[in-house]
Amino acid sequence: MRIFLIFTLTILFSSCISTKSTIKNVDNTAIKPKISNGAFEITEYALDSQYGYDADYPINIGPLSDRLEELNIKYYFNRLEGPNGEKINYSKTDTCCPFPTDTNNIGAGTLSIYEVQFEGSDKKVILYFNIYEKGKIVCPKGFTIKQKQ
Repeated sequence: MRIFLIFTLTILFSSCISTKSTIKNVDNTAIKPKISNGAFEITEYALDSQYGYDADYPINIGPLSDRLEELNIKYYFNRLEGPNGEKINYSKTDTCCPFPTDTNNIGAGTLSIYEVQFEGSDKKVILYFNIYEKGKIVCPKGFTIKQKQ
């Protein structure tokens, strides 16, 4: 019985993780932006409308350990504002989309899902973040880069 349970759990766990990553915007040559006044120095806008909005094109801010996710997400959002300069509020709502990665001891990672709301609006958007892989860190469409203070 114990062997059956271990076998079943192994099959279940391995079937949840794809053997090939579907993330299409990993860039191992990307350089993480400098941090200034508690925010990433983001200077460019995304050319692709899927950047951040699609699980296959997440905002890759890694590689990071899990304990550094919250701080780096804060650095990212501290440089952004709404399309008309609105303040933004954000919160992590879920994780999804397991994928294989060499940057985590267990060989797999998940994407973090953040809900973003613009001040003065009921409109909410969902952004996907990947703390396990590198990529160019830019401003997604529908947001603007907050000027340094």
